[in-house]
Amino acid sequence: MNITAVSLLDLVFLSVSILTLVYWLAAIACVIAFRRQPLGATHFSPPVTVLKPLRGDDGYLYENLRSFCVQDYPTYEVIFGVQDGRDPAVAVVGRLMRELPDVALRLVVDDRRVGTNPKINNVANLVGHAKHDALVLSDSDMRVTRSYLRTVVAPLADPAVGLVTCLYYGVAPRGVVSRLGAMFINEWFFPAALVSTRIGRLRHAFGATIGCRRDTLHAIGGFEAVADHLADDYMLGWLTSQRGLRVALATYIVENVIAERGLRTLFFHELRWARTFRALRPVSYSWSLCTYGVPLSLLWVATSGAARLASVALVVHIGLRCVGRIVVSRAIGRRASWSHTWLIPIRDFVSCALGILSFLGDSVRWGDGRFRVRSDGRLEPEAGVGARARLAGRVRSTLLGSKREEFT
Repeated sequence: MNITAVSLLDLVFLSVSILTLVYWLAAIACVIAFRRQPLGATHFSPPVTVLKPLRGDDGYLYENLRSFCVQDYPTYEVIFGVQDGRDPAVAVVGRLMRELPDVALRLVVDDRRVGTNPKINNVANLVGHAKHDALVLSDSDMRVTRSYLRTVVAPLADPAVGLVTCLYYGVAPRGVVSRLGAMFINEWFFPAALVSTRIGRLRHAFGATIGCRRDTLHAIGGFEAVADHLADDYMLGWLTSQRGLRVALATYIVENVIAERGLRTLFFHELRWARTFRALRPVSYSWSLCTYGVPLSLLWVATSGAARLASVALVVHIGLRCVGRIVVSRAIGRRASWSHTWLIPIRDFVSCALGILSFLGDSVRWGDGRFRVRSDGRLEPEAGVGARARLAGRVRSTLLGSKREEFT
């Protein structure tokens, strides 16, 4: 065996291991610093329209939506949108309307499409129904407390702020699969997002919450401007920053309810995320694969002649991940049980594998649709069933016109 080659290999793994260690220490420090920030309460409370695009019911939709309907806020309305009147979410919205007659709730059914992004097709149909100039968009799997709107809208008091966004943490209501999904959000995405905001100016948004004024949305071309992009939230923030306006990160942390029931669903969901990150920031995302210290250390143990040094690195990274998981959880106001730390190596291996797979293809699944992600982050339907369905939809829209209904 070539001693020089082995020594060079050890040096490479050692360097990566040190960088990984430094990254996680910095990430933990960023999370702690973020939670120490004041909530930024303010008397600025303009009337707000909350936009909620919906599709299906995962069993937690009622609780998620209800949390947005019982806000401690002077004047607000919530507009729910579906593209099919037979969608199971319609029944959930109907229940909320019956239970909360004093809250301004409306349901819009509109099958109009403005692009290839399924979510933006839905959202674009809601804006025209909004009564107020302050708009807040949030995904259907998010859950909030009564102080949410006050905290989120507060940064808009500054005219230099064009868009407000929020970070989110994952909550696993059932099973190992949803727990693995929550671990990815809490233990990789959340700290990575905060490190990114420390390195440079925030120029993108997160789907958990996007708040803006109507004139800002109009200035960037409306939701139609991102209707063909996979990362619509990212692009809304980018277009806003390009107009010379600031993207503000609110101190509020939204709760993301992870309802995946099977590994297959979770796999394709996270592969879509991975290919989103890769399409937007290929260089930085490539480097992010070095943050998975546990699988890299195991690879070092398997391939290196310096077994003792590699083994020490493995123990250090496992210990850091275990401690870091507890620290991060407490910093965001959650308690992490030590009983689930055995999932850490599994979670890190899956994340690392998904990161590698993100560079080996450009197809994603979103609901029952299949798309390809272009190098500029735009979506295009895959040939075959998806293309035929799109063509059929265009023919139907041409012959019958778009179906638009509003229920109050």
